[in-house]
Amino acid sequence: MRRIITDLMIEQFEVFLQTDEKSENTIEKYVRDVKAFSIFARTCEISKAVVMAYKASLIKNYEVSSANSMIAAVNAFLRYLGWIDCCIKQFKLQKKTYCSEERELTKAEYVRLVDTARQKGNERLHLLLQTICGTGIRVSELQFITVEAVRRGEAVVTCKNKTRTVFIVRSLQKKLLNYIRERGMTVGCIFSTRSGKPVSRCKIWREMKALCRQAEVSPGKVFPHNLRHLFARTFYGIEKDIAKLADILGHSSVNTTRIYIITTGAEHRRKMENMRLII
Repeated sequence: MRRIITDLMIEQFEVFLQTDEKSENTIEKYVRDVKAFSIFARTCEISKAVVMAYKASLIKNYEVSSANSMIAAVNAFLRYLGWIDCCIKQFKLQKKTYCSEERELTKAEYVRLVDTARQKGNERLHLLLQTICGTGIRVSELQFITVEAVRRGEAVVTCKNKTRTVFIVRSLQKKLLNYIRERGMTVGCIFSTRSGKPVSRCKIWREMKALCRQAEVSPGKVFPHNLRHLFARTFYGIEKDIAKLADILGHSSVNTTRIYIITTGAEHRRKMENMRLII
């Protein structure tokens, strides 16, 4: 039988991912990446040569990390179909010893964003920023910050087939309790729309971007996940315990956590200067 990708195959792969309890974001990305590969292959019979050609095209248009994530999706699809002989290796990528300053959100910039949200009268965003940065949760996990969780001082978060307890520090708890009282909330998700549904990732992203100019923070630094990174770097700077940090963030591997705590190039340079090895 000729190995030709069909729409039905992709639809069945999506069902497989759902049955395998992958997260919605993972399913959406894998299906999107597989469709992109399908468009590249067109009606060609799938072979390792075709997949290798696709790999070569990716590196021309994407950064290595992005290309590797797309290759991972295609490999998963090929394994699902039983076409294991067509799977390919990802690009080799040396681990970064430091991150770009253009992407790292500093604590001072975070404070300006929070203050700007308050000045604009957006109390929900004002507290939402502090909740993500003060707990280290993912933006998708905000739904677990409920009235009940705030009253307990801890939230039970389930994500990526893992469940963990997230503590809500007293200062944040106090702010959220005031917010709950002022709005007459009794149960359910705190950061929600008028219909009671959790605020969408896209809306949060747009509201955060709207703060950039007044807060004088580069738009390239302002997105929800960067708040989680700031939490990770701050925690690690105090505790120096990467295993504990991995548990708090809900990571299965400390290798993922290491990505969160790499310092900027300026700090890396400063540490090298302090070595004083040039005589």
